Amino acid sequence: MNLLELTKKFVNIPSVTNSEAEIADFLSAYLRGQKFEVREQDIDGRRRNILALLGPNPRVMFCTHMDTVPPFFEAREDESHIFGRGACDAKGIMASMIWAGQELRKEKQTEMGLLFVVGEETDSIGAKKANDLNIDSEFIIIGEPTENKMGLGHKGQVTLKMTAAGKSAHSAYPSLGESAIEKLIDALQEIRFLDFGEDPTWGKTLVNIGKIEGGVAHNVIPDSASATVSLRSGQASDQIIDRIMSLVGQKVKIEVLGRAEAQVLFTLPGFEQVVLPYGTDIPYLQSFGKKLLLGPGSAVVAHTEKEKVEKQQLFEAVKIYKKMAKGLLAL
Repeated sequence: MNLLELTKKFVNIPSVTNSEAEIADFLSAYLRGQKFEVREQDIDGRRRNILALLGPNPRVMFCTHMDTVPPFFEAREDESHIFGRGACDAKGIMASMIWAGQELRKEKQTEMGLLFVVGEETDSIGAKKANDLNIDSEFIIIGEPTENKMGLGHKGQVTLKMTAAGKSAHSAYPSLGESAIEKLIDALQEIRFLDFGEDPTWGKTLVNIGKIEGGVAHNVIPDSASATVSLRSGQASDQIIDRIMSLVGQKVKIEVLGRAEAQVLFTLPGFEQVVLPYGTDIPYLQSFGKKLLLGPGSAVVAHTEKEKVEKQQLFEAVKIYKKMAKGLLAL
């Protein structure tokens, strides 16, 4: 398979988060066939991280994730792009990293390895567990869609679950009940209009009400309702949580589902650089040395029905990854 064929192969293997076993099977077999030393790290059931080493002392690691957001849809292509779930986030990246690794090995550059993890789109469990692999690398290059620009840093993220309690009653007698949905809506409205300010580096805090649940029927006043809210910010997670707690903590129960701080990244000269608004596995890969961020594709189309990656960017990424690895090994 060539680079584009490998990308399409990856896209055509469904790997929505929690269902990464099939793509791990393929990766393990493929990388062994390419003479990498492959180790598998069990995560949950048949879910596992895949580690592939070019040599015994990996100073530089390439890393991205196997999982995608739902729903799965197959690869297709036109003259300039490959389309499909995961095309840019992050299966095209995975293919480019593997291709760069194969070419580097041919050039006798063996102080590096590849790490492909599960769960990035939800709880980053793969990245967290990967620290137990005891890989003492100096640098790790994380692949996310940056249009092949080098990340200067990226925002942190706080994910909260908000739950409101009410009292059920027949909707014809609202005075006998208390609507949990109305309580929740009021709290969410306050959060929507909360002014977090604008940081000169990180910009505005972004708020997304991603999921709302509540009620049992249109003619029953709901006694419970919940929402999941994600905030992406350059501010410290404690600061974000404290502000929300002080604002609506008396109205709804607040559970912190996840948090990660904004990241300032290691960079190399000679690359176009950018600050990214999204989060990555970077905060959790604590034992892998200095962090760099770069990958083909645009996050603007990631997580959408129009997900795609430009073929030319895949080829460019192979060259860039090789240049980065050689530059890091020379430090």
